[in-house]
Amino acid sequence: MTSKVFEGIKIADFAWIGVGPITVKYLADHGATVVHIESATRPDSLRLGQPALNGVPGINNSQFFANFNSSKYSLSMDMSKPESIEIAKKLVLWADIVAESYTPKAMKNWGLDYESLREIKPDLIMFSTCQQGQTGPHALFAGAGNTGGGIAGFYTITGWPDRGPTYVYGAYTDFVSPRFLTAALVGALDYRRRTGIGQYIDQSQIEAGIQFSAVSVMEYTVNGRIFQRQGNRSNEHAPHGAYQCEGDDRWIAIAISNDEEWKSLVEAMGSPVWASDKKFLSFEGRKQYEDEIDMNISEWTSKFEPWSLQEKLQSSNIPAGIVANTKDLHEDPQLVHRNHFRVLNHSTMGDVPYDGPSFRLPKTPDNQFAAPSIGEHTDMVLSDILGMDSDEIEVLKENGILQ
Repeated sequence: MTSKVFEGIKIADFAWIGVGPITVKYLADHGATVVHIESATRPDSLRLGQPALNGVPGINNSQFFANFNSSKYSLSMDMSKPESIEIAKKLVLWADIVAESYTPKAMKNWGLDYESLREIKPDLIMFSTCQQGQTGPHALFAGAGNTGGGIAGFYTITGWPDRGPTYVYGAYTDFVSPRFLTAALVGALDYRRRTGIGQYIDQSQIEAGIQFSAVSVMEYTVNGRIFQRQGNRSNEHAPHGAYQCEGDDRWIAIAISNDEEWKSLVEAMGSPVWASDKKFLSFEGRKQYEDEIDMNISEWTSKFEPWSLQEKLQSSNIPAGIVANTKDLHEDPQLVHRNHFRVLNHSTMGDVPYDGPSFRLPKTPDNQFAAPSIGEHTDMVLSDILGMDSDEIEVLKENGILQ
């Protein structure tokens, strides 16, 4: 049987909501053994998020939570109890990695901060990810990716020039940050493999998010210019936008980056008279008359079904693609071929779709299984991993620890 790339790596996962769980999920889906520590007394807010089974919120009904926490085991215990802290420390001794995503004071209040934990496990790898990092005047600011997108500068440049900033769908920095954090974590594992020395990774989600604004940051650093909102338009492409197609709320994105692509687009449109105007021959001219170009392109695209138009344009080497909705994604033949969406059996919700791993490792395939219900594996973790007997576990239950 082929081993998994992270098989044998053990993770005590205290993280919640987005960045931490997504980061750990990458390792879990590829073979790491992950114990996700949580509590019904203060559940992860995503456990009550939509989409939920039959649209009914419930602590074990959220596919929002489940999709971020596949391939993990759930241990539920009340972290306000001293007994839970002792169990947590035993898990640290078992683990290679400790993951957490609270504000800086939380783990320290429990005595589970890195400085305390490396005294009992010197080669420990631990990451802490929060909105603005572990140090500095704003370190204790408790925020989510929804506000992080604003603080990181994204909302300044998203939206229309004659309107206020537009909120980017989702907690934007929650989806940016795990990519950097996972790379750092793999680097820490490799470093420990070579040296035997652990690492502490302190991630500011704002700083990770700013990496995706590199062009605007450099523009200000070099030229002193602040990017402004320009809707769907681009400084390097003209025309550049989403154009309405035939059907209900159907659109196609087109991005023309040079004169040759513009000529190809004109030919694909049947060389209309308006497009023969010499003022459109250069990039500068097309930028100057974008309103006129967009109006004419929209009139043309509105006569086509988006999929057929995408094929027509792409066959002429024109950068274009449909603006996909969720139904399109699930029916996309490329995603179907690669088995991106996977139906996994959840203990409460039954068969539900998950995003598969976003990368493939042919020699070490993934090992994805459904996310846990809260506390689903508590007995297994305590007995099989920590070696407790049934009497010890029963006492913990009677004392209200395991909830």
